[in-house]
Amino acid sequence: MRLLLTSDTHVPTRARSLPAPLLRALDEADAVFHAGDWVDTATLDLFEARARQLVAVHGNNDGQALRDRLPEVARVELAGLRFAVVHETGPARGREQRCGSRFPDADVLVFGHSHIPWDSRAPGGLRLLNPGSPTDRRRQPFATYLTARADDGRLTEVRLHRLPPRS
Repeated sequence: MRLLLTSDTHVPTRARSLPAPLLRALDEADAVFHAGDWVDTATLDLFEARARQLVAVHGNNDGQALRDRLPEVARVELAGLRFAVVHETGPARGREQRCGSRFPDADVLVFGHSHIPWDSRAPGGLRLLNPGSPTDRRRQPFATYLTARADDGRLTEVRLHRLPPRS
């Protein structure tokens, strides 16, 4: 199962549109995860129309229209893996222990908010993944998103995609 993980798209406040490589990955994925901060409902509409399966949450920059359509936390089981999605996990220090305690029944936690890519494991085995942002790199050298494969209870081929600078 091909997965796309993204977050913090911030359209139209940080970018007028989504990068073409992200849209291609959206069309190719069997399941798409978005960890919040959509900012506009048009982007959610686009993801819902194009994704085979969308697992998504709202973020702190999402207004009431998005909060009415999306939960704060989403959970799904795919290809033998238990996923949880949330926008914010708090400070980097202590994140693994905090998230391991908060999501003891998940194998993978997809989160956003910081715009900083993250890949680590909690002591109990929970894999924490932040795809960064495809539109607002903040202090990072590149805007980013993640792809991965989920098969028979294993997450493999986790790949951070760096996007070219916007012109």
